[in-house]
Amino acid sequence: MAAVPIVSIVALAALATACEPGTATGAQDAPPPVRATQAAAPTASPSPTASATDDAEPPTASPTTPPPSPKASTAAPARPAPEPSTAPPPRVLMRTGSQSDQVRELQARLRQIGHFGRNPTGYYGSVTADAVRSFQAKRRLTVTGSADEVTWKRLLAMTRVPTAAELNPPTERPVATPDERCLKGRVLCISKKSRTLAWMIDGKVVSAMDVRFGSEYTPTREGVFEVFWKSRDHVSTLYDTPMPYALFFSGGQAVHYSADFAANGYGGASHGCVNVRDKKKVAALFDQVKNGDKVVVSW
Repeated sequence: MAAVPIVSIVALAALATACEPGTATGAQDAPPPVRATQAAAPTASPSPTASATDDAEPPTASPTTPPPSPKASTAAPARPAPEPSTAPPPRVLMRTGSQSDQVRELQARLRQIGHFGRNPTGYYGSVTADAVRSFQAKRRLTVTGSADEVTWKRLLAMTRVPTAAELNPPTERPVATPDERCLKGRVLCISKKSRTLAWMIDGKVVSAMDVRFGSEYTPTREGVFEVFWKSRDHVSTLYDTPMPYALFFSGGQAVHYSADFAANGYGGASHGCVNVRDKKKVAALFDQVKNGDKVVVSW
């Protein structure tokens, strides 16, 4: 009976000292180790320290608002002030007071495109200056009223060469039917009605030109007269004004060129003389008329 307990005790002691390979003493009290093949438990959300190179989509549960980017400046960069032009102004070819065939061509070309409403006279007065200003303004050129190289070149490009009739029209208005007293001999036949002068020889018109007369306070006398004095470069001693190519026919009244008439047209009046605005024509007339030739002034 006593042997049984001894064997049981020895068996229990051997069982207490036995162990599995690689298992430390007391390891059976620790939690079972995680096997290498066991998948790691998923995390609820990605780690905030994830690498910046991760191409996974960012979490949507709590998006991080990026800091606002600085606004771009809306102020325009300062521009440097333009340097003053060193180019010289265009050369002036014609201006107020000029008188030449080129002025006549200027007027004819301006008339072609509706800027000059009269016949060419060859004299550059206020009417021509206004026409040039109108042309310059419409073409966005510098408005001066003088015909400089730029203005002249632009006008040439826009118009054609004027004909002889455009450059030298006989009169602005039709010549009146001659007074019967003008039909014989050499006569300066002057009509107040048509405001024209016709130089006639034996009933035929040799030349014709526009004329104007005195005002109601200094009227041009009517009747039949004759030329008694010619003065090419005459200056009025009463009014101190030039009277080129004067053909005197009644006291101090004469047929002569008028720069004012050429410049301002019928807006003015003479002091009784018969003004001619075409200098070239009256110069030719002066050379042809002789003392003693008849002068007829009528309505």
